[in-house]
Amino acid sequence: MNLLSRRSLLAIAAVVDIALHARPSPVPAKLLVGRLGLPPRHLETLLQALVHAGILKSVRGPRGGYELARERRRITAGDITRAAMSDAAEDLGPPPQSALVDTVVAPEVAAASAAFLTVLDGVTVEDLCRRALDGDVGIQLPEVNFTI
Repeated sequence: MNLLSRRSLLAIAAVVDIALHARPSPVPAKLLVGRLGLPPRHLETLLQALVHAGILKSVRGPRGGYELARERRRITAGDITRAAMSDAAEDLGPPPQSALVDTVVAPEVAAASAAFLTVLDGVTVEDLCRRALDGDVGIQLPEVNFTI
C-alpha cells in the first residue's frame, strides 16, 4: 500500500529531475514530460503549485523552464508533498459531515499523516539526487564545459 499520492510522487520526481538537470540552463517542461512519461496537462498544474510554494522558480523565454528556488539541501520531500497536495484537496469537494469522521477517524488519520510527513521532512532533494546518481536509473547529466 502506497501512502503517497500519485501527484506527490510525480512532484518529488519532477523536483529531483530538475535538480539533476537544471545546470547550466533551466529545464523546459517538455523535457520533463518526456523523461517522466506524462501528458503535459498533468505536469503543468503541478509545476505551478511548486512555483507558488517557493520550491521551483519559473524562467520565461526561449531558453526558459524550471529550476530550483532554493538549495537542494533546503528542500525536503515533505515540502514537495505539502505543495503538491495543497491545491489537490480542493478537487475532492466538501468533507463529510459525520460525528464518527470528526471525532474518531479524522484525528487518527491526521496523526498518521503528520508522522508520515515527519519522515518525509527528513529526506532532502540532495539525498534523493545522491541516490539517483549512485544508483543505475539512467540519469544522463548534461556535459558542462568550463572553457572560455
